[in-house]
Amino acid sequence: MALRILLVEDEENIRETLKLNLELEDFEVVGIGDGRKVLKTFKEQHFDLVLLDIMLPEVNGLQLCEQIRLLNMQIPIIFLTAKDTTADKITGLKKGADDYITKPFSLEELLLRIQILLKRSQKNTSNSVEEFEFGKNQVNFKTFEALGQKGEFKLTKKEAMLLKLLIERRGEVVSRQQILQTVWGYDVYPSTRTIDNFILSFRKYFEHNPKKPMFFHSVRGVGYKFIEAVSEQSA
Repeated sequence: MALRILLVEDEENIRETLKLNLELEDFEVVGIGDGRKVLKTFKEQHFDLVLLDIMLPEVNGLQLCEQIRLLNMQIPIIFLTAKDTTADKITGLKKGADDYITKPFSLEELLLRIQILLKRSQKNTSNSVEEFEFGKNQVNFKTFEALGQKGEFKLTKKEAMLLKLLIERRGEVVSRQQILQTVWGYDVYPSTRTIDNFILSFRKYFEHNPKKPMFFHSVRGVGYKFIEAVSEQSA
């Protein structure tokens, strides 16, 4: 599945040129010119990296960087900006950016820096949860083996991917859009009902009482949330 980049740049010619060149490198790019739309898009969709201009109308890039960091501490953020003083760079990095590139810049250098940050980010992701226990349940995401309320069984690949996503983001609401992009891929969308059926299966596998779930919760109109309950209640 193609890695996804959120490109925030208000100058349309720069945005479209960058978008085209990044797509030629097999990235999937969502371009936004209005700072007010950035956070909504970031919350609704999955991205692997953010390219962020500083001088934006309404909401500037520094403010957006801080707000994105409140939502996600891991995603790589690169500032692309004409503000080129040392003080500007220090401010940008202090706000939470991983890198700072001044305009004009070479496409080759930008691509190299993107690849370095993505490699580092994916390395961190590779250290993500491989085995997990909750309640009386156990899951091994390397072998797809699980222990649930009715004993041992094997998860399908899609079940394992969705379960891992929910567990790694436990306590957070994961939107349907993010699930579809992460588990099924951006171009292959099943119906939302498919995700509902997966959640129902998880409840049958892992909940003491599937009708009163402790771990797998639906958030109406938004998505789903996994909660790591402290202890299981009796029926």
